[in-house]
Amino acid sequence: MEENFEGLKVMVIDDSKTIRRTAETLLQKAGCTVITATDGFDALAKIADSHPDIIFVDIMMPRLDGYQTCALIKNNSAYKATPVIMLSSKDGLFDKAKGRIVGSDEYLTKPFSREELLGAIKQHVAKVQ
Repeated sequence: MEENFEGLKVMVIDDSKTIRRTAETLLQKAGCTVITATDGFDALAKIADSHPDIIFVDIMMPRLDGYQTCALIKNNSAYKATPVIMLSSKDGLFDKAKGRIVGSDEYLTKPFSREELLGAIKQHVAKVQ
């Protein structure tokens, strides 16, 4: 069954061009509008402009890492309810726990599959149900 997330705004924050491009392609095929950012600072400016429905954020990034970015998003009352999914190349318990502490809603290990990406959207974005 082909998912259709038409009109859904998804933000992907990752310093890897490959990951951004992969996620963007997968999400656009599912009908999402994709906003990409290279790091936390870049993302915070774009979040204010675009109000994404869900945010995927890489943990390991220069300047502002995924934990800091997630904490900043979740500490802002306007975006507190926005689901934030952490992306990491490490599948560590410590990373997952730390992600939960800063308020992330889920944790995906890279490389993620199309199913994992769309599954996270289905699970966390009310509009899609």
